[in-house]
Amino acid sequence: MELNITALMGMTMIIGISTEMAIFYVSEYTELLHTMSPREALREAARNRLRPITMTTLAAIVTLMPLALAIGEGADVQQPLAIAICAGLALQFPTVLLAVPVLIGLTLRRQERTAAPMPPVPHGAPAE
Repeated sequence: MELNITALMGMTMIIGISTEMAIFYVSEYTELLHTMSPREALREAARNRLRPITMTTLAAIVTLMPLALAIGEGADVQQPLAIAICAGLALQFPTVLLAVPVLIGLTLRRQERTAAPMPPVPHGAPAE
């Protein structure tokens, strides 16, 4: 299969869909931060977004599968588009549900380290 304009259109669509999924996840996380700790909010946001992300991903992949397999009249023209979207959706699913929470967790850990209070300097000792 070649990389043509329809495949590039599919990649562009996947970037938008993946960004939207990540935005919804982060939005859910920030809403939950008002009522629970950051770690609990991460887990709860993942639980709350799992079903919508799974349903959207599976529905799109199942819908595009006949086109990706070039089943039907003229399907070979749009096959690169369908393959690019199916592959991108299969990649964005674990990325949004696994990588985004890990990245948020890493930033939380970094914030906790930088927000830790400095130990008191003993009287008479030189300050650094």
